[in-house]
Formats: sequence, C-alpha cells, structure tokens
Amino acid sequence: MTLQSATVSDFASDYNGKLCLLGCFDTLCATVFPVVHPQCSIAVRLVFQPEDAGQHEFIVRCMDPTGTECMPPMPAPVEVSFTSNFIPFVSRNIIFTLQRVKFDRQGLYRWSVEHQGKTIATIPLRVTQFDNSRGAVGPAG
Repeated sequence: MTLQSATVSDFASDYNGKLCLLGCFDTLCATVFPVVHPQCSIAVRLVFQPEDAGQHEFIVRCMDPTGTECMPPMPAPVEVSFTSNFIPFVSRNIIFTLQRVKFDRQGLYRWSVEHQGKTIATIPLRVTQFDNSRGAVGPAG
C-alpha cells in the first residue's frame, strides 16, 4: 500500500475513481475565537498492490493544538480486490466532508490517518488570528 496524497480542501469528491479536489489549504484565519468553519473535506488517496487485497480499516482523527482529540474518530473501511491478474494496482479514495467544524483556539491542528494502529499520514492545519497590521498577504493574512 502506498499513500498517494492526503489533504484538507474546500471540497472533495470521488468521480469514477478519480479524486477531485477544490481549494486545498493549510491555513485558516479568524478574527475571533472560537470560530466555526462552514465546510471542508479531508481527502486521502491510496494505491494498493495485489498482495494488499482484502479488507482494510483506516481511522481519521483530529487533534487540537494541545494534542487532544477534538472530534470523534472517523472510521473508513476500504475493500481492495483485483478482478484480473493483469491489473498491477488499484487506487481507493477516502473522503470525509465536514460541516460546521469548530476551532476553539488558534494553533496547529492535525488530522492523522491511521492504518493497523500506525499513523500513515498527518495533515496539518494552522488556525490563526487575522491581524490587520500584517496586511492581506496570502492565506495567513
């Protein structure tokens, strides 16, 4: 199994096996805390070899800046099968669309993707307070 990508975005979908992403980001700015982000997607793309055939269990967790889990764990069962000996690999997408995500404080949040008790990916999200004195330079304000 190979992790091909893991990201947070404005929107993600699986379109006939293709991972479609819109607006990948790593920083959110807010003027006040707590802040509620209206919608985002966590997207993971994995590639499996024939020896990986079978049922796989993934869990996606979100940790706040103190390292405390701040959302319920999100299980993602993935079935991997090969219909022919001529197929060298298959890909699978894991997508979670989250609505009204609350961030209590600024700092570094992290989504971790776990497989068989091991973290295989970490997706960082910097949540920061917007500061007018810095000007509007990039997504971090």
